[in-house]
Amino acid sequence: MKKEILVSTLTLASWASVPAQTDGSGRLVDSLEYRVEAQVSISDGATPLWMNANKYGLSSLDKTNGYLRAAIERPLTADSARQWGIGYGLDVAVPFHYTSHFVVQQAFAEVRWLHGVLTVGSKEQPMELKNNLLSTGSQTLGINARPVPMARLSLPDYWEMPFANGWLALKGHVAYGMTTDDAWQRDFTQQQKRHTKHTMLHTKAGYLRIGRADRPLTAELGVEMACQFGGTMMAVNNDPTIIMEGEKGLGAMARAFVPGGSDATDGDYHNASGNHLGSLLARVNYDARKWRLALYADHFFEDHSSMLMVDYDGYGTGSDWDLRKHNRYFLYDLKDMMLGAELNIKDGSWLRDIVVEYLYTKYQSGPVYHDHTPSMSNHISGRDDYYNHSLYTGWQHWGMVMGNPLYRSPLYNDDGTIAVSNNRFVAWHLGIAGAPLNGLEYRLLATWQRGYGTYDRLFEDPATDVSLLAEATYRFTRSSKLGGWAVRAAVGLDRGDLYGDNGGVQLTIVKTGLLNKKRK
Repeated sequence: MKKEILVSTLTLASWASVPAQTDGSGRLVDSLEYRVEAQVSISDGATPLWMNANKYGLSSLDKTNGYLRAAIERPLTADSARQWGIGYGLDVAVPFHYTSHFVVQQAFAEVRWLHGVLTVGSKEQPMELKNNLLSTGSQTLGINARPVPMARLSLPDYWEMPFANGWLALKGHVAYGMTTDDAWQRDFTQQQKRHTKHTMLHTKAGYLRIGRADRPLTAELGVEMACQFGGTMMAVNNDPTIIMEGEKGLGAMARAFVPGGSDATDGDYHNASGNHLGSLLARVNYDARKWRLALYADHFFEDHSSMLMVDYDGYGTGSDWDLRKHNRYFLYDLKDMMLGAELNIKDGSWLRDIVVEYLYTKYQSGPVYHDHTPSMSNHISGRDDYYNHSLYTGWQHWGMVMGNPLYRSPLYNDDGTIAVSNNRFVAWHLGIAGAPLNGLEYRLLATWQRGYGTYDRLFEDPATDVSLLAEATYRFTRSSKLGGWAVRAAVGLDRGDLYGDNGGVQLTIVKTGLLNKKRK
């Protein structure tokens, strides 16, 4: 709580330090957009999965919950006609039956020069190369958890390389920040299970578009990477509490950017310092006159074995047990994958968008992990344990995984353990959206999932679950997306052993508009 208030205070101070425009065409208070929102959810059991997931962490599992939310923002598009631009925003919520009593959801200031943008603070960043309303979510940089306050340098839109005549374009970002869930971790674990504080976070991503934007066929390749580092790790092992300090300073930041170093507990087997993870992405788009079709893939990795699908396996024995003696490598299978297809019908009304996805995460470089020893030189790096880590509390923030929500978030655990208890699963997902009437939009989500737990804690029997969502939004002001009232109603359902048998309804009322208009 104190950290969230500090973030918003520092961001407000940064706004005040930015000089106003002096060219007479406007000031920093022009083009202010506001949003006021109220939401209530009532469920039989926990809040159903798709009423709770992929909402940037502004959600709750309690059977009765809700919030009042208010936001104000000056978007960078207010300065779209200039070479530079200034934007800022503050977005707060007062919830009930949430993990905190006051939420600073967003508090940021940003500056654009030509194509580059520097953002400071916490801001909701959408997923890349996926449909943000219909997809289950990216496996690395998703939209399922609260934003982390960061300093983020980005190229948000594709920039066409001057030498390629429009055939090559790139975008991406680099960011450093610190998580804000220290108090929640302490309370959730009751200081009886592993938890951390002051954990640093580094993310980076790069995307390459091949093909001209004015041609129907394009391909996109991308890599998303993240690292949790620094901070203090508290591993409870009966009594007393063991405290381990993560690597800090500029060296730690450099090793988060280029994986290197080792953790204090690595011993003879040096690994990269911190918790590194990421995804390799690919997407092929075909844009016809009346429809658009895209096929995409998202391969998640936790280390070299799943990133490169190969690892060195030529160590010696005896006194040479840790020396590379032979030209021998171990090859891993490319099994774990998220595969998707997205179809957009440009003139569609009742049916406008369709997303189909298949996820397989059972392999994780295989069921065997063996480090080479003086007596056995074989080196096999299996049992990757996606989203979990031996020192950090895994790929989560405020109890919600920061990637794809089909990895069961720690918030579902009832034993105070901050860990993903189901990361080996197979899933099929269907998302449909349309706008049958002027002002009326809907989306339908349906997911079938079979989970197997983790390699360390297999379920006694595979757990099967079906999660459904039906949601409709009516906008009373239809001449513009910005301005007026909107009402959104949703019905959600879970049936199975992964999330329980849950059913619920959710009602959201939204008012948006402009506080003032940009001066000319």
